[in-house]
Amino acid sequence: MDFVEAKGKTVDEAIFKGLEQMGLSLDEVEIEIVHEGGKGLFGLGKSAVVHLVKKQPQQAEKGAPEEFLNGLFERMKVEAECTTVEEDEKALKIEITGKDTAVLIGRRGDTLDALQYLTGLAVNKGREDYKKIMLDAENYREKRERTLEKLAKRLANTVAKTGKPITLEPMNPYERRILHATLQNHPRVETVSEGEEPYRRVVIRRKRRES
Repeated sequence: MDFVEAKGKTVDEAIFKGLEQMGLSLDEVEIEIVHEGGKGLFGLGKSAVVHLVKKQPQQAEKGAPEEFLNGLFERMKVEAECTTVEEDEKALKIEITGKDTAVLIGRRGDTLDALQYLTGLAVNKGREDYKKIMLDAENYREKRERTLEKLAKRLANTVAKTGKPITLEPMNPYERRILHATLQNHPRVETVSEGEEPYRRVVIRRKRRES
């Protein structure tokens, strides 16, 4: 199978389903994000849609992560480019700029996370020492972190007053860690994660024994 159109609740889920259907790994396919998903008419959820095309042997991505990403942007037909802004032996931070950065960030960073994951696989293929890839666009990561910190504090106050737990929407491990860290020293509430990936959620609840 050289081509498949796959759907899922998120871009990541759609890519995973497509790879499963094709029996291929991420570095063996080209990916086109057709639709990022989200809410449609009357609030009904619209599926994320991706096209996966099997690469020919000579198309395998090699070289610097910038080459991998810029080639991916070209195939996705988006106006963007990337630059390495910070690098050491263990990590590589890449910044994306351009006209279509909003498309590459996606809904709540879903597309940016998928690109970061794909780049990590490409960069670390065949390496003995793993290098962490950190991908950002328009300072999205820091802005999202500040937003989550404010949300956590606001919801914690609500839980402390009402005594009723609040379950947040599914988030990736990085975002869940931000919520846990923000409220870890809160005197009246605590946080736990529930569910299975990719639908794992943070629950904010009042402590059984307030300190």
